[in-house]
Amino acid sequence: MGIAAPKDPEKKRAGFYIMRNKDVFGSPMPDGRGVQFLYQNDGRIVNSAKLVGGIEDEDMLKMLVRTEDFRKLVYGIGVTVEMDEPEEVTFAFQMYGRTNPYVSGTTISKKVMADGMENIIKCSEVQWSDDDDIIGQIRFEMKESGEFAKVAVKLYLNDGYTAPEVQEENEVDFNSDSYREMLESSIVSMGNTKRLEKAICRARAGEDVTIAYIGGSITQGAGAIPINTQCYAYKSYCGLCNILGVEQDKNVHYIKAGVGGTPSELGMIRYERDVLRDYSVKPDIVVVEFAVNDAGDETGGVCYESLVRKILMSDNEPAVVLLFSVFSDDYNLEDRLRPVGERYNLPMVSVKECVVPQFYNAAKRIITKNQFFYDCYHPTNNGHTVMSDCLCTLFSAVNEMADKTMEAAGGSPGAALDIIGDTTFAGDEVEAYYGKAFEKVELLDRQNIAGMDIVEAFDMGSFEERDEELQCVEMDVNINTTPEFPYNWKYNHGGIPFSMDIKCRSLVMINKDSASAMAGKAEVYVNGEKVLIVDPRKNGWTHCNPLICFADREQDTYHVEVKMAQGDENKDFTILGFGVVR
Repeated sequence: MGIAAPKDPEKKRAGFYIMRNKDVFGSPMPDGRGVQFLYQNDGRIVNSAKLVGGIEDEDMLKMLVRTEDFRKLVYGIGVTVEMDEPEEVTFAFQMYGRTNPYVSGTTISKKVMADGMENIIKCSEVQWSDDDDIIGQIRFEMKESGEFAKVAVKLYLNDGYTAPEVQEENEVDFNSDSYREMLESSIVSMGNTKRLEKAICRARAGEDVTIAYIGGSITQGAGAIPINTQCYAYKSYCGLCNILGVEQDKNVHYIKAGVGGTPSELGMIRYERDVLRDYSVKPDIVVVEFAVNDAGDETGGVCYESLVRKILMSDNEPAVVLLFSVFSDDYNLEDRLRPVGERYNLPMVSVKECVVPQFYNAAKRIITKNQFFYDCYHPTNNGHTVMSDCLCTLFSAVNEMADKTMEAAGGSPGAALDIIGDTTFAGDEVEAYYGKAFEKVELLDRQNIAGMDIVEAFDMGSFEERDEELQCVEMDVNINTTPEFPYNWKYNHGGIPFSMDIKCRSLVMINKDSASAMAGKAEVYVNGEKVLIVDPRKNGWTHCNPLICFADREQDTYHVEVKMAQGDENKDFTILGFGVVR
């Protein structure tokens, strides 16, 4: 019997990558599998088409938002997965639905062998849902958690569309003189380094010292593979230990408290719980990173400054370092936040100043945008390394200052502390730049409300359940996640408002956002006046959302009610907690 001749190959189609040589990691799922989620909505896939695929055609980019347009543009999806020990991996490309974003849209799914061979899924062979709305997310699902892979996703185009040839990139040389020069530009201000010197001298003397990081998703580690050990926070902690010549976690300890999608308006409320761990920890160095999150700060800087002042006023006098991260479109809020650092003479490190100028200078370019950014918001492993090295450039400079101080003290780290002298922050003597209305804000939740003497009356009404479907984050060096605000009040559809009489000056409510079709609106009343209408579906995903009920009023007892909006009495709503200023 003769050998059947193979079919003629299909013509080579134009296409572009939205992922190329991308590192992924199987984060643990309850069933033991490992999954890497790669969100494509909110402009992420458009950004990837620009950075990775080189697409500049605005009409084509606009077709990467809605599923209907995507189907007109894309002939097929090429998927490549590589693992050291090849196994079957499930690729999933999910469209979000109109009715129920995470349920009613199409999910394109294919099992591929992780052997480096490209697998092509033709769009004409997909059974599409009539409820498709927008491009949602890509997932790589592995048999077990903790596994690594390199992946590529290429979109092949229908007739009539073209794409540029892929440009090769040189590897980033992290050891070059030009790279070190680039890092120097990240130090926008050394500020008063006394508190940093003090912490460094204590660590070198063998005393216990803790460095803590608070911020948004970049501090959480988004884009780092794996998120717990390749994030800038952990890398810079390791770098600090190396600079000081001490073993990791021997006497220098690490706290990471980043929560994705949240501004300093939430950070100032969760500081005691997530950083101080309910006052069981007193960090000596605190890195504050909210430069790309604080568009959501309703106060335009007051919350950020309040957080900074809160840390500075801690009785153990920690050093505060302001870190300014950046998005792929060169956006951040550094111009708003720098004046706070200048007012309190703080060390400030700008990733934007470090990398953005060289992005646009081909002759001096050290790292490209594609190499730095994992998506339009978050850094790759390379990007996290750059951020870490920016901080370590500051730490190295201050360590050299500590060397000179110790030399003047006869070589003793302990004696050097006397030379460094007083590091007290006299908060009342420093006029705030934006304001300090929330510098003494406290978290009030289901766990501590009974012990809060400012709560004069309280009735949870129909908000008596506890929500366990919460935003979860990887804290410290853990790969497993911790739920945010587990001591909450979830509405049970009973129709009775949540109410309390509370003596305070300012009040912030934290609600759970959700994309669920069952999520309903709630209204907040203060002394009978409606102050908020809260729509948990506005942001479109499960996360924590702080909203100011009132601020900087005369201290008085206020009657607060939260009730479901008319027509939403049979929907879901969760109060995660409150921020209160006495």
